[in-house]
Amino acid sequence: MTRNTLAPPTPSLVKKRASGPRLWAICCLGLGWVVTAQAQSKDPAAFQAQVWAASCMACHGPDGRAEGTGLAIGGRPAKDLLGKLLGYKSGQLKGTIMHQHAKGYSDEELSRIADHFSALK
Repeated sequence: MTRNTLAPPTPSLVKKRASGPRLWAICCLGLGWVVTAQAQSKDPAAFQAQVWAASCMACHGPDGRAEGTGLAIGGRPAKDLLGKLLGYKSGQLKGTIMHQHAKGYSDEELSRIADHFSALK
């Protein structure tokens, strides 16, 4: 009689699990929690938008003010930002990674993210 047990993961499997897009996402989420914990708002809805927006900082910079390769989005009109986000989500606009990010949020969540970045002056 044999038991159906799982063997511990080998180092090569562990490496594969923690690499590429997953590792990037884990790092961004970790950074997002640290940053948003410091800037926590008393309004739970505003805090939630800050948490969602924290993952944007990897490319768009702190407070949406990218330096170098990312596009600066802080302080732009919310209507313009939302239009872009919805365009990426629908596939109307092409991007390197934005279409993947935008598809992970509802239209309401994207609106709140756009409002968050728009409020950053």
